[in-house]
Amino acid sequence: MSVPFSESKIEINRFQNAELPEGWEMARLDEISTAPQYGWTTGADKDNNDLKLLRTTDISKGSVDWATVPGCNKKPDNMAKYILFPGDILVSRAGSVGLSYVVKECPESIFASYLIRFRILPPIESDFIGLYLKSPQYWSAIADETAGIAIPNVNATKLKKLKIPLPPLAEQKRIVAKVDELLARVNAARERLAKVKEILKCFRQSVLAAACSGRLTEDWREKHPWIPSVKEVIEKIQRTRLEQTITEKEKKRIRDTYSYQEKGDPELLPQSWKYVALDKLCASFQYGSSKKSQASGIVPVLRMGNIQNGRIDWSKLVYSSDDLEIQKYKLNPGDALFNRTNSPELVGKTAIYSGEQPAAFAGYLIRINNFQELQSEYLNYCLNTPYAKEFCLQVKTDGVSQSNINAQKLGKFEVPFCSKEEQQEIVCRLEALFKLADAIEKRVAAAGERAERLTQAILAKAFRGELVPTEAELARLEGRSHEPASALLAKIEAQRR
Repeated sequence: MSVPFSESKIEINRFQNAELPEGWEMARLDEISTAPQYGWTTGADKDNNDLKLLRTTDISKGSVDWATVPGCNKKPDNMAKYILFPGDILVSRAGSVGLSYVVKECPESIFASYLIRFRILPPIESDFIGLYLKSPQYWSAIADETAGIAIPNVNATKLKKLKIPLPPLAEQKRIVAKVDELLARVNAARERLAKVKEILKCFRQSVLAAACSGRLTEDWREKHPWIPSVKEVIEKIQRTRLEQTITEKEKKRIRDTYSYQEKGDPELLPQSWKYVALDKLCASFQYGSSKKSQASGIVPVLRMGNIQNGRIDWSKLVYSSDDLEIQKYKLNPGDALFNRTNSPELVGKTAIYSGEQPAAFAGYLIRINNFQELQSEYLNYCLNTPYAKEFCLQVKTDGVSQSNINAQKLGKFEVPFCSKEEQQEIVCRLEALFKLADAIEKRVAAAGERAERLTQAILAKAFRGELVPTEAELARLEGRSHEPASALLAKIEAQRR
C-alpha cells in the first residue's frame, strides 16, 4: 500500500542522511523545470503519420524508434501545449510508473495522457536529470510514493516535489560524459550476450535437425551395422495389432492405416531409416479433460501454457479434485503431450511428462500413446524440430486468433524413424548437448544480471559524487574559484522572477 508523499521521506530514502558532496545542493524538480504537463488524451492512428503520438510503450526500451510510433487520432486544439522538443523529459505516471525518457531529435510529435512532461530550465543539463531518473535513488523514492492497486500510478504533484542532488554545471557535464562512456561498454556487453542467446537458440535447432535426419549418429551406425530394418519393425507392429483386434471393422481400420504411403523423400534419410506416419507407431491419441479446473485441488492439470521449449513448466498450475477425471486423464512417465489448439505460431508445442509429480492433462492437449518401438523422448525431439514446425504450419486449421491440429492430422506426421537402439543413442547425445547449452545459457543469464547491477552501481556512484572529481576538488587543485550549485539555483530563481 502506498503512503502519502513527503519531501523528508524522499530525502531519507535517497541518501540515508548522508552528506552531499561539496558544492552540491538538493533541488526540487519544479525548481529547475517548467510546470509539469499531462499529455493529450486521444487514440493512436497507425495510418496517420502527420503528427506522432508518443506513448509509454514507445519509451519502454529507453530509446524510441520513431518509425514504429503511431500518429494521433485527434490533434489537440492547442498544439503548443503538447508539442515535444529535444531535451523534454517524459515520465510515465501509470502502469510502468516512473519510467522516463529524455527526448532527442524527433519528428513533429505530441505525448499521450499517461506521460508527464518536465522541461528543464537552462543552463541545467536535461541529460543529467534524465540519468538521475534512472538511478537506484530515484527508483527507491518512486516505489514508496506509487499509489493504486489495479493500476499503479504517480501524479504530477508528487513528481514535481521530487528532490534531486544537483552538482555544479561543469560537474553535471562531466558526470553525463563519464556515465555515457561506461554505459556504452555495458550496453556493448549486453548486445554480445543477446547474440549468444540467439546463437544458442540456433544451435539447439541445428542439433535437433541433425539428430532427426541421422547426421548426428553417422559414426554410431558404422559401428552397429546389424540393426533391425524399419520395414521389419513396422510389419511386426502391424501383425501384433491385428492379432490383438477382435472385430473385422477394427482390423480393416488397422490395415488402412498401414496401407498409407508416406510422402517424405527417403533420399533425405540414411538408408536404414524411413519416414513413418505417426499413427502407425501409436495405439491411440487421447484428448485431455474438458472439465474446468480450480485454483487449488488434489492433482495439477497441465495446460498448453505449461508446455515451454519442449519441457513441462510447473508454474501457474490449476488443479482437479474429481477422482473420475484424475483417473481418466492421469499421466504416466514418458507420456508425450501435444498442444493441439493455440495461437498460429505456438500450436503444436510438445513436451514429455517425466513423472515429476502426479498430474493430469487438459483438453487443449493430446496424449500420444506410442508403442515401445518409438521412444517417447525421441518423438518429443522430433516434434520440436523445424521440420515438425513446418508440418504444423501446413496442416493447422485457423480460427479467430487460434489454430487447431486434430488427432487425425497429427497421426499423419511422418516421423524420421530408425531402430530403437539408435533412437536411444540420439536421445543420449541430445541430452548431453542440451545440458551444455543450458549451462552456457545460465552463465549468460548471470552475466546479464551482473550487467544490470553494474548499470545501477554506476548511476548510484554518479549521484553520490564518486564517479568523477567534484568541481570543488578540481578548483582547489587548479587554484581557481568555482560556482557551486547554490549559485546555479539562485540564477534560475532570478530568471523566474
